[in-house]
Amino acid sequence: MQNADVGKLILRLALGVMILLHGIFKLQHGVGGIAGMLQGAGLPGFLAYGVFIGEVIAPIMIIIGYQTRVGAALIVGNMLVALFLAHMSQLFSLTSQGGWALELQGFYLFTAAALFFLGAGRYAMKN
Repeated sequence: MQNADVGKLILRLALGVMILLHGIFKLQHGVGGIAGMLQGAGLPGFLAYGVFIGEVIAPIMIIIGYQTRVGAALIVGNMLVALFLAHMSQLFSLTSQGGWALELQGFYLFTAAALFFLGAGRYAMKN
């Protein structure tokens, strides 16, 4: 049995829920650490509030299937900023178990990229 629409739904729910949990944490605990990293890179700290777009608004869009490609593009951008801002030193690193040190970030980035190209599928509010 093959059903691409169910597969797209599973991808949307997996990515959306997992990213949204990060966003909820930041809503509860603030974005001070991100602001500090931005300022350390010579950027204004208020840009840290942009994380709410990539980790709250975009995942909700993806979960409900509303403008999924836009939500996915926002998450791709969010993850690229996170990789360059906080994880560049780990880009070519492996864990002690042999996995990529950035597996989770890579999952978010590449799943969002896949959804950008695939779209939401049938089980969505609007492609």
